Amino acid sequence: MKACFMGLGYIGLPTAIIAAGSGIQVIGVDVNPKVVEMTNRGVIHIVEPGLQELCSEVMESGKLKASDVPEESDVYLIVVPTPFKGNHEPDISYVEAATRMVAPFLKKGDLFVIESTSPVGTTEKMANLLYALRPELEGKIYIAYCPERVLPGNVIYELMQNDRVIGGINSESTEKAIQFYRHFVRGTLHRTNARTAEMCKLTENSSRDVQIAFANELSLICDKAGINVWELIELANKHPRVNILQPGSGVGGHCIAVDPYFLTSEFPYESQLISKAREINNYKAFWCAEKIENAILRFFLEHHRKPVVALMGLSFKPDIDDLRESPAKYITSKVLQRSADTDILIVEPNVHEHPVFKLTDYKSAYTRADIVAFLVSHKEFKTLPHNEEKVILDFAGCLRNKVSS
Repeated sequence: MKACFMGLGYIGLPTAIIAAGSGIQVIGVDVNPKVVEMTNRGVIHIVEPGLQELCSEVMESGKLKASDVPEESDVYLIVVPTPFKGNHEPDISYVEAATRMVAPFLKKGDLFVIESTSPVGTTEKMANLLYALRPELEGKIYIAYCPERVLPGNVIYELMQNDRVIGGINSESTEKAIQFYRHFVRGTLHRTNARTAEMCKLTENSSRDVQIAFANELSLICDKAGINVWELIELANKHPRVNILQPGSGVGGHCIAVDPYFLTSEFPYESQLISKAREINNYKAFWCAEKIENAILRFFLEHHRKPVVALMGLSFKPDIDDLRESPAKYITSKVLQRSADTDILIVEPNVHEHPVFKLTDYKSAYTRADIVAFLVSHKEFKTLPHNEEKVILDFAGCLRNKVSS
C-alpha cells in the first residue's frame, strides 16, 4: 500500500511517520521546500518528543520520502491548514488546492481522506469537486473524513492509541477508511457519516473552549474579589460531580482557539454560548496585557524608574514550541507596543530563536526582572523559587503553591 500525505505540518508529519512505521509506503508532500529538504534528511522541523527517532528509522528503511508534488498512490490524505478569512470565516482554499493537486493521480478504488479541520459539508464539497474534475471516477473512489485527536507533546502515543471517528460519504467509504487506519491506530475506530465526523471535531474543541472560558471567567471574578482562584478551583473540584479546568492567559493553538468559529460563522444565532466563550477567552489575553501594563506603571510611580519585565512563555500551551494563535504571543506583542521604553525580557525555553522577539534564558530573565509575568506554565518555570522582592503576575499557575495569584 502507498499513501500520499498532503501537508507535513504538526499533524501531517507525525501521522506520515507513524503510517510509514507500520509498513505503509508514504510520500509526504509540502509546499515549503525547507520542510521537504529537512524531512528527506531525516530531520523533523517541529518539536515533538520521540518523533525524531521514529523519523530517522522510517527514512533509513525507505518507507518515507518527501516531495513538493504528489505521486500516484492508493490512499490520499489531506492534512493542510484551514485558516480564517475575514471575520473568522473558515478558509478551505488549502483543502481545495490540495484536492486539486491529487485529482490527476486518482484511479478506481483509491481512498481520499480529509483530516483537516473543516466546516460541516466540506467532504461532500470536495467529493463534488473531484467528480467535476474526474467525472469517470464518480462512484468508483472512496471518500471520507477522519479528524485528528492529538495533544502536542504526546502526539505519538495519541495518534496510535486514541479512538478515531471516521465518516464516509457512504458506508463503503467508511469501511475503506477504517481498513486503512487499522494499520496504525490501536484505538477503537467509530463509524459514522462525513457530516457527523466533521461536526464531532468541532464539537469536541468547542466543548473544551466553553469549559476553559468558565475557568477564565472565574479568574476574572476572583481577581476582583481578592480570592486565590487556584485554591478556589481545587476546593470546588472536591465535589464529586464538579471538574473545573484551570484558567490561563487565554486559549490558543490550532484547534480550541479556532474550531468554535467554524460553528459560530455558519450558525451564528444557534451558537450563543460557544460565541460568548470565544469572547471570554480572547478577552482574558487582553486583560492579562492590561494587568502587566498597570504593574509597570505602578512600579514606575513607586520607584521612579522603569522596571525590568520578564514575560515568561510564548507557546500556546506548556512544554511545546507551537506558537499558533498563542495568547502569550498576543500579550507579549501588546506589552511591547505600549511599553516601548521598558526593558522587556521575552522567554520561551522551547524555541531557540524567533524572527520577531529576542529571547532570553528563563533563569537569567527571572533573576534580572522586577516584574515577572508567567504566561505559560512550562515545567522549567515551576522550578523557580518565589522571590518576595519581585512583582509576580502568575496568569498560568506556575507558582500556585508558592504564592497567591
